[in-house]
Amino acid sequence: MSKQDSRMWGGRFNEPTDAFVEAFTASVGFDQRMAMVDIEGSLAHAKMLHKIGLLNDEEHAAIENGMAKIQLEIKAGAFEWSVSLEDVHMNIESRLTQIIGDAGKKLHTGRSRNDQVATDIRLYLRTEINQCLLQLRGFQSGLLDLAEREAGTILPGFTHMQVAQPITFGHHMLAWFEMLDRDHSRLQDCLTRMNVMPLGSAALAGTSYPLDRHYTAELLGFDAPSRNSLDAVSDRDFAIEFCAAAAICMTHMSRMAEEMVTWSTAQFNFVQLPDRYCTGSSIMPQKKNPDVPELVRGKTGRVNGHLVCLLTLMKSQPLAYNKDNQEDKEPLFDTLDTLQGSLRAFADMVPNLKVNRDSMYAAAKQGYATATDLADYLVNKGLPFRDAHEVVGNAVASGIEQGKDLSEFSLDEMKAFDSRIENDVFDLLSLEGSVNARNILGGTAPAQVLFQVAACRKMIVRK
Repeated sequence: MSKQDSRMWGGRFNEPTDAFVEAFTASVGFDQRMAMVDIEGSLAHAKMLHKIGLLNDEEHAAIENGMAKIQLEIKAGAFEWSVSLEDVHMNIESRLTQIIGDAGKKLHTGRSRNDQVATDIRLYLRTEINQCLLQLRGFQSGLLDLAEREAGTILPGFTHMQVAQPITFGHHMLAWFEMLDRDHSRLQDCLTRMNVMPLGSAALAGTSYPLDRHYTAELLGFDAPSRNSLDAVSDRDFAIEFCAAAAICMTHMSRMAEEMVTWSTAQFNFVQLPDRYCTGSSIMPQKKNPDVPELVRGKTGRVNGHLVCLLTLMKSQPLAYNKDNQEDKEPLFDTLDTLQGSLRAFADMVPNLKVNRDSMYAAAKQGYATATDLADYLVNKGLPFRDAHEVVGNAVASGIEQGKDLSEFSLDEMKAFDSRIENDVFDLLSLEGSVNARNILGGTAPAQVLFQVAACRKMIVRK
């Protein structure tokens, strides 16, 4: 191989890379999405090199002007990406040298692709996590609007998919809100831990150049430079942590999706999804398929798989950098795309659900949802809970046999189960009485829902 080889690392090689290997090892097909943060990192590095005297005024200005031109070329779609240059970093550096000459070759002073890519991924992920945080807040805001609108709407609450107790739809939406709030917190934690700058670690051992790493970190908005060069270039914990947070968030949305799919069936008829988030059948004209919730439910497995992929990728790697780490980007990028797409869809779809209040109310009337209220009533009359449980169980068995709800028994019939029962029991056996009785912090009462909505609105603005 000629010593004039175009590759920037080809000096010690005597034959060209096999064409298949060149394509197999290249990452430019997917890592070019980091082009803008790569340029951002390079400009900060160049500014630091100029500050410490390793670039003169003319060289620094040439690098800045050359990078500005490259940015325009990329935005215009005119930049020519080359597989032979392997990755986004070498493509940009090569083009910079074409534009400004030898000054472009000085840009890599004091850094390696190892610390460069570790920095780029953090810069890129930091921006995308902030976007996810905004999307989560938008989704949460929509849930609060829906919860407020449906604060008094009654539906059955389920355990084991069996009718348990009446709840309000607003309360149910606030449960979804809480899931997303934990997701928001996890992403914020991830953002804090990842905001450490690897640049200046070079290949693995640091560099003999007197780099001002604190200055570069300040320019790039990092909280601090990394403390250990070996760890800095090989660490992908931040990517794993993001994918773990994303997998949990997707799992939450999958649970929401499952409920929306179930609720929108003719058998439940609790909600109607906006038409723009559904499709029809090619053969059955009556169908309205909940494709978006189903897809989010399905895509959750995809994101979970990416998390396992990254964990497996890192599990046997010795320090420091290994080519294995090139495989971190595709699962990471796809996780970002999937999470952001799912959040975008749900943030618009869920607040625009059409709630069928009559269907929910009728369903709550089935299944003896107020049985626990009767047991609590008897406890308040002095009966031990276990004895009250048995009394109510007998009443429910009688209701099933007669096809009557507890609220449909006469007072005399109720007294036959326990003489402590008085006429005031019927206030509690109504669905409204049941939910209103649970006016305790975290409870399902409409008044409590409205209180929580107001508190949550203040919270998401403050955080």
